[in-house]
Amino acid sequence: MSSSSERLAMSAADTDSDEADGPASRRRDRLMPFAPVLTGLTALVCLLGWLQKRPCASANFDFIKTTTNACYTDIYPLYYVRGLSDGKLPYFDSLAGSDIQYVEYPVLSGAFMQLVAWLVQPFGVDARGMAFYNVTALLLAVLAVVAVLATAYVAGRRSLRAGLMVALSPALLLTAYINWDLLAVALSALALAAWAARRPALAGAMLGLAIAAKFYPLLFLGPLVLLCVRAGQWRAMGRMLAGTAATWLLVNLPVMVFAWDGWKEFYTFSQGRGVDWGSIFFYLQDHGLEKPASDTELLNLLGTGTFLVLAAGIAVLALTAPHRPRLPQLMFLVLVAFMLPNKVWSPQYVLWLLPLVVLARPKLPAFVVWQIGEIIYFFGIWWFLLSVSARTQGANLPDTVSAVLGLDAPDGGISQDVYHLALLARFVTVLALAALVVRDVLRPSDDIVRSDGTDDPAGGVLDGAADVISLGRRRGRHHAGVPVPS
Repeated sequence: MSSSSERLAMSAADTDSDEADGPASRRRDRLMPFAPVLTGLTALVCLLGWLQKRPCASANFDFIKTTTNACYTDIYPLYYVRGLSDGKLPYFDSLAGSDIQYVEYPVLSGAFMQLVAWLVQPFGVDARGMAFYNVTALLLAVLAVVAVLATAYVAGRRSLRAGLMVALSPALLLTAYINWDLLAVALSALALAAWAARRPALAGAMLGLAIAAKFYPLLFLGPLVLLCVRAGQWRAMGRMLAGTAATWLLVNLPVMVFAWDGWKEFYTFSQGRGVDWGSIFFYLQDHGLEKPASDTELLNLLGTGTFLVLAAGIAVLALTAPHRPRLPQLMFLVLVAFMLPNKVWSPQYVLWLLPLVVLARPKLPAFVVWQIGEIIYFFGIWWFLLSVSARTQGANLPDTVSAVLGLDAPDGGISQDVYHLALLARFVTVLALAALVVRDVLRPSDDIVRSDGTDDPAGGVLDGAADVISLGRRRGRHHAGVPVPS
């Protein structure tokens, strides 16, 4: 049997040989046999997701139908409520008679909406709303395929497992068409794939586009910077940050200059928004914390303050862990730290977490429990809204909901106490996943990704790199899950 030093030397030699062959080409070669299968399965799941919403589509997404059958979407009603049906341009044309003056999405999402609105112009006036939904669903399905393939590419040797876990997830089937989140999810996955291929400038460009589509990918800059600092990868970090800033500005600057009020609507709307159904604050307001729910400034302070405390803890973990954490582990943790204390946690936000969960901890038992928690919440929120509409007949519903509310709401749905259980099922399962990832960081021997001798398949220039700054164990080269003294 070889000694530990001999095994490490052989492993290091293998890595040097692999790097000479080109990591990007090896990843492509590894993924290519699985790509048709993953593409087909993702397309099938997206088709099933589209069929899951057919009972609502056949009724023009009447609100009672959508809550009864759990097939609600923002896409169809917002085509009308946000003025796209009237030819209004997002950010440039204001919305009369609405609490929201402009489209309340970041610029790239608004551009996506406008592009589809132009594509459906040849349809008749009465058919455009449904055509807008169907064309959007088709494009989102393409983005889902992109996200699956990019995640499989990043996973390295576990590309098939990672791709299957994302492609076959109930979360993708149920939430793909609620909103436009798959645009940011796909772009974030492409950013991570570019980083894994050791192309930091391209990774930054993809991340800049993702941030221009949704706010949450901005959080990924933190883990990237922290791990680059620990590994001393200053040049790669600089190129990534430059690519992110340049691309984000390229997309946003024209709208900022020519439609400032419309551009800032997303930020002012987010700042002034109150407690949403899925937030933990919705539960806490009925359990002794009524004031934060009614005081937006205090609510923002609590949510932001809690996130900053958790983010500081993640930063300490990144710099003191016995072995440098893998990039997807930190990205997942910082996203969870943002979501748990947030005042908004919509059902489709599960898509944000999906690729990162698979990359951070590709173990089925905890993944399945989490998916069950998300399924419970998915049906819980719609059936709870059904009971709310039955009590209020739309009086207290958001304008995007009441806009599609038809006749008097029928009796039905679940009680608030039952809904609280559904909310906690999602909250607790996500928190448990985060705890397991933290344990893997602190005990790398439990990390399934590192069990075969790899360091960080998603790490790019970080994979196998030496520590330059570490507040934990002695600095050294990371390889096979073991720091090798430089």
